Amino acid sequence: QEHPSLGQLSEKLIDNNINVIFAVQGSQFHWYKDLLPLLPGTVARQIESQAANLNDLVVEAYQKLISEVKIQVDNHIQGLHFNITAICPDGSKKTGMEGCKNVGYNKEVLFNVSVTMKGCHTTGGRKYAILKPIGFNETAIVNVQQSCACQYGDSTGHKRVWADETSDSKQSQCSDNNCSSNRDTLPSEKCRQHQDQPICSGQGNCIDGKCFCYINKLGKVYGKYCEMDDFSCPYHQGNLCSGNGECEGGKCKCFAGWEGDRCECSSQSAKHCLNSKGQICSGRGKCVCGKCECTDPRSFGRFCEYCPTCNKACEENWNCVQCYHSNNVSQVILDQCTTSCAYLLHYIDSTSDCFSGRNYFRVFSIIVIVTFLIGLLVVLIIRQIILQGSSNKVKSS
Repeated sequence: QEHPSLGQLSEKLIDNNINVIFAVQGSQFHWYKDLLPLLPGTVARQIESQAANLNDLVVEAYQKLISEVKIQVDNHIQGLHFNITAICPDGSKKTGMEGCKNVGYNKEVLFNVSVTMKGCHTTGGRKYAILKPIGFNETAIVNVQQSCACQYGDSTGHKRVWADETSDSKQSQCSDNNCSSNRDTLPSEKCRQHQDQPICSGQGNCIDGKCFCYINKLGKVYGKYCEMDDFSCPYHQGNLCSGNGECEGGKCKCFAGWEGDRCECSSQSAKHCLNSKGQICSGRGKCVCGKCECTDPRSFGRFCEYCPTCNKACEENWNCVQCYHSNNVSQVILDQCTTSCAYLLHYIDSTSDCFSGRNYFRVFSIIVIVTFLIGLLVVLIIRQIILQGSSNKVKSS
């Protein structure tokens, strides 16, 4: 049976942001202590018999882990050297992989990273390096383009070529004193969906003109420009964008036949927003899931049809006035009275504010009965008090 090497184990711990606490007995402690420099993000503590100090051990080890901030470089590029300097909260500087210790809560650690190229390697090696704080779910990808400047030829004026590792087809031409590129666009420009948007939608890195989306613990980031994800848009009935659209830029992009902020409404519901003239929300609102939402604050009603102060309201509805205040109207206006003018008649309340004679008698009867009962109750109470007083006098005599 094969066991993973320390290098493989270290790689998996870093890739998955795992911190390890070795709690071992005293006789084996020195073995694990020697492993700590080889396994980033690990601590070793001695455990007492019957694990009496286990809680204190875990708390102490955890506090030590979260108070140490170190950075790791992955995907080393051939011929490049990364020099890392950590600037700790107390102002001290630590070089290399040492990092900062005893970092308090909400304190900031700065890292200065300088990259030097020892030689020009236009082939081989990786095109990007990864800077990763140990134990944190964050990464920074450094895109490296190795430019060896102009390779000058002889004095006869032959063409010079600028060697660029990212130049795949077109080359840069040199004059006698300088270089200029005839490439149409830089590789990073190919990673923008639109010119006014960030590279890879701010959710990925551009490498050789292609977007490599970040790994996000909240969900999946995808798309040619990393413009889509499955976590930043609203849900409806447990489904992202109701299952009827895709999440793009934090907003649901609905499939054909669906609409709404959550793509929860069928486009066929717009027919429920048509007024008698065939207009959607009378031209004063928008149809959302079969209901009108008036965009003009002066309008109201199911179809936003009521707008007494809108421009030309009187002129547009003047013919409708004749439906109620004129006896001699044409057949055209009569037809209009039963169609487009019908919605103008708006009943506020169909009940009368005045009492009828029957209601007056009912109220009067209730008042008389209640008054009689209250008077009778008062008489009975007074009578009982008088009888009680007479009884007490008889007993005392």
